[in-house]
Amino acid sequence: MDVSEPASITSGIAQRYATAVFELAKDDKKLAAVEQDIDQLEAAYNDSVDFSRLVNSPIYSRSEQAGAVKALAEKMGLSSQMTGVLGVMAEKRRLFILPQLIARLRTMISDDKGEVVAEVTAAKSMTKAQQDKLAKALKSSFGKDVKIKLAVDESLIGGLVVKVGSKMIDSSIASRLNALQNSMKEVG
Repeated sequence: MDVSEPASITSGIAQRYATAVFELAKDDKKLAAVEQDIDQLEAAYNDSVDFSRLVNSPIYSRSEQAGAVKALAEKMGLSSQMTGVLGVMAEKRRLFILPQLIARLRTMISDDKGEVVAEVTAAKSMTKAQQDKLAKALKSSFGKDVKIKLAVDESLIGGLVVKVGSKMIDSSIASRLNALQNSMKEVG
């Protein structure tokens, strides 16, 4: 059995749903609303244990998931496109692909806007001015506008880890210390 098969199936399902939402939103000129929706959904998924449990747990019935998602979408003020796709995903027991759907939609919207998303992990929070300066520097390297998605990881000690597509730039102190430690092992 190919171990990557379940991941590719999940990825394919997420791609189909993302394409449907993207095309509907683009036709209705509601891409900005869908972009806000995915920001809200991602925050809710990451911050709420109850919501992530609802999305991932098989113990909830289709109707329970659909009802909860409908109420949540209404409370969050999600667009009709996102509300509709969440309802269909709940009815088909596919809410578990929500993180992949969010990632795909984010990529599709960024591509449409002519920008790339840089996943930046920093040792401490960055100010808006620092993020803008980094985005400008990355724009000169990639030739596209750059949207910064910031995460904080204090174990880096200092510096940044920047991922843009398949490229990664690791200027963290932790990685430099690891490299130094490895080179010292080779000497002795």
